[in-house]
Amino acid sequence: MNTVGLALVLLFLVCAAGVVLGIVVPARRVPPLVAWAGSAVAVLALWSSGAVLISGNEFSHPLWTIPSVGTLSILMDRVSAFFLLIAAVVILASSIFSATYMKRYAGRYSLAAFNAWYLVLCASIVWILIESDVFGFLLAWEAMSLSSYLLVNFEHQHQGTRQAGYLMLAMGEAGFIAVELVLVLLAVRAGSWQFSELKGAAIGLRPAILWVVFLLSFFGFGVKAGLVPVNAWLPRAHPAAPANVSAILSGVILNLGIYGIIRVDFQLVPVSTVGTGLVMLLTGTVSALVGILYATTESDLKGVLAHSSIENMGIVTLGLGASVIFVALGLPLLSGMALIAAFYHMLNHSFYKSLLFLGAGSVDEHAGTRDLDRLGGLMRVMPWTAGAFLVGALAISAVPPFNGFVSEWLTLQTLLRGVVIQSTPLRLVFALCGATLALTAALAVTCFVKAFAIGFLGLPRSEGAANAVEAHGTAIAPMALLAVLCIVLGVLPTYLIPALNRGLKPLIRRGSAQVLVPPFFTANAENGQLPAAFLHDFHNLGAQSGRTLLPGRGLVVLLRGREANPVVFAMSPAYALVALAILLLAGWFVVTRLTCGRSVVRRPLWAGGIPRLLPQMTYTATGFSNPVRVVFQAIFQPHITEDTRQTVAVHFRTAIHRQREEIHVVDRVFLRPVDAAVRRIAGFLAGMHNGRLNAYVTYALAFLLLMLLMFRAA
Repeated sequence: MNTVGLALVLLFLVCAAGVVLGIVVPARRVPPLVAWAGSAVAVLALWSSGAVLISGNEFSHPLWTIPSVGTLSILMDRVSAFFLLIAAVVILASSIFSATYMKRYAGRYSLAAFNAWYLVLCASIVWILIESDVFGFLLAWEAMSLSSYLLVNFEHQHQGTRQAGYLMLAMGEAGFIAVELVLVLLAVRAGSWQFSELKGAAIGLRPAILWVVFLLSFFGFGVKAGLVPVNAWLPRAHPAAPANVSAILSGVILNLGIYGIIRVDFQLVPVSTVGTGLVMLLTGTVSALVGILYATTESDLKGVLAHSSIENMGIVTLGLGASVIFVALGLPLLSGMALIAAFYHMLNHSFYKSLLFLGAGSVDEHAGTRDLDRLGGLMRVMPWTAGAFLVGALAISAVPPFNGFVSEWLTLQTLLRGVVIQSTPLRLVFALCGATLALTAALAVTCFVKAFAIGFLGLPRSEGAANAVEAHGTAIAPMALLAVLCIVLGVLPTYLIPALNRGLKPLIRRGSAQVLVPPFFTANAENGQLPAAFLHDFHNLGAQSGRTLLPGRGLVVLLRGREANPVVFAMSPAYALVALAILLLAGWFVVTRLTCGRSVVRRPLWAGGIPRLLPQMTYTATGFSNPVRVVFQAIFQPHITEDTRQTVAVHFRTAIHRQREEIHVVDRVFLRPVDAAVRRIAGFLAGMHNGRLNAYVTYALAFLLLMLLMFRAA
C-alpha cells in the first residue's frame, strides 16, 4: 500500500476515533473536536487527491470478497481525485469555522450527535469518490444521504427544519431509487458489480432503453445536484441547516450529483447523441434562470444563496450538455472547451458559495437575523466578515478579475461557438441558451448587489444589526482562505486550464489547453511554437509581459482561429488586475494631490429637510428586488391573499395591507399537477373498494381475461 492508501486508511480511522471521542468528552470540548478532526480528514484527503493528480497514476486496492457479489475494491482516478480535492478544501474551511460557531448550540442540542453525523458525512463523501463497484457506491451514497439529512435536521425543535429535512430525505431517496435501478440493471447485464465491467453493458441495448437509462440516471443524480424540476428540497434545506453544513451541502454534496452524472452518463453509458445533450443543455439553462430569479427576490440571506446554488449547478450542467452535443457533431475541441468551462465553474462555485454561506452564518450568529430587511450597517462593526463576503459576492457576480468571471465567460464563449454547427435549429438553441446565460449573469449582479449593499452598507435596521460584533478569528480565517482562492483562481486561469486539461483526460477526447492557452512565455521565432506573425502582433500588445518573472505558458486565454479571423476570443484577468491597480492608484494620487492643503468640512447628512435619516426610510431588499418581480411576473405569478386599504377619505390613504402567497414555478408547473394526478388515481382506486364481493370477482375475471389476451397477442 502506497502513501495514498495510507492516507485514506488514516482518514477513516480519524473519523471513527472522532465519533468515539465526541461521545466521551464534555460538551464544551466537542466544537474544537469537530474542528480538529474535520481538518485532519480534509488534510488527508488533500494529500491523497493531490498525489493522484500530480502523478497521474490511479490508486486501486481490493477490499474483500462477498459471495454472490464478488470482490469489492476502491479506485481513485484523476476525475474522482479532482472532486475529492474540492471537497477537502470546503471541509477544511467548514471544520475550522465550526470551532466557535457550534458553541451557539450548546445546551440546546446534542453536540456529540452533530460531531458523529458530521464525521460520518465526511467519511461517506470520500467513500463515494473512491468506490469502484456498484454495491459499495450505493451503500456509501445512502450513508451520505442519511447523514446529511440528520445534519440538516439538527435544529429539530423548529417545525420548518423538520419539514425541510423530510422533504430532502424523500426527494433524495426517490433519486436514489432511480439511480439504483440503472446501476443494478447494468450490473445484471454485465454479470459483475465492478464499474470497469459495466462499461460494455450498454452495448446492444435498444435506443429506447438507453434513453430510459439516461433519464433515470440524469434526473436521479440531478436531485442531489439541485436541477430543475427536482430541486424543491434545496431552497428549503440550506436555510434550515447550520451554516457550516450549508457550506458542505452547496460546495460538496451538489458536486456529488454532477459526479454521478459524469460517472454514469459520460463513462459507464456514454451519451453521445444530440438529443441527450439537448436535454442536459436545456435543463441547465432553465435551472440557471429559475434559480437566479428566485435568488434575486429572496430576502433571507441563506435563501438567496440556496437559490443561487441552483443557478450555478445549472451553468455547470449547461456546459456538460454543450460538450455532449459537440461530441455528437464531431467537434472534440469544442467539447473539451465546454468540459473545462463546466468543471472550472463547479470548482469556483464550491469556493465562493462556501465562503458566502460561512459569511451568512457569521452574520446570523452575531446580528441575530438573516433577514436582509432587518440588517444593514454591518461593514462598520464586522469589517473582516464584510470584506470576505464582498469578495464572494464579486466572484459569484462574475466580476473580473475574480474566479466566477473566468468560468462564466468561458462558458458563454463556448456557447457562442455554436455558430460552427451546420443545423440552423441547433444554432438557434445555442444562441438562446447563450442569451439566457447572459441574462442570468446580469441578474446575478443585481442579486448580490442587493445582498451586500442592503446587508452590510447603510444604516442598521434592527437592534441586532446595530449591536453586532466581529466574528472570532476561527471564523474569519476560513473565509479569508476561500477569498484568497477566489482571487487566485480568477487571476491565474492560464495555470488552472492546463491542469484541468490533464486532470480530465479520461473525459476530454482532445486536449484544449494548447489552443486556449497559447505558449506566449515559451514561444519565439526560433522554436516555431506559434506563427511568427501571430507572435509578433501579440508581442506588441504585451502578451509576453512577465515571462522573465513567472513560469508557465503565459497569462492570456485565447482561442485561435484561422487566417481570416486569427483570434476568436481573448482575455487576461492577470493583466486586467494590473491595469485596474494602476488606475486605482492613479485616481488615489490625483484625488489626494488635488485636495492637498484644502480643509474638509463635515456637515450633517441632509435628509430632505428632516432632522436625520431614519433606518425605516432606507431601501430594503424587498424594495430593491421589486422591479424584478414586476418584469418577471409571468414566471412568479404571485397569489394575492389579502389586499385592503385604510383611508380617511376617498383620496387620503393611510395604509395598504397586501399579502402575497408565492408558489414556486417548479411546484406550480411540475409538482402540483403530478400531486393532483396521483390524488385522482388514488381516489378512483379508493372508490373501487366498495365492500361488494361481486365487484371484486369482476375485477379478478377482467384482469385474468386481459392477461390471456396479452399472452395470445405475444
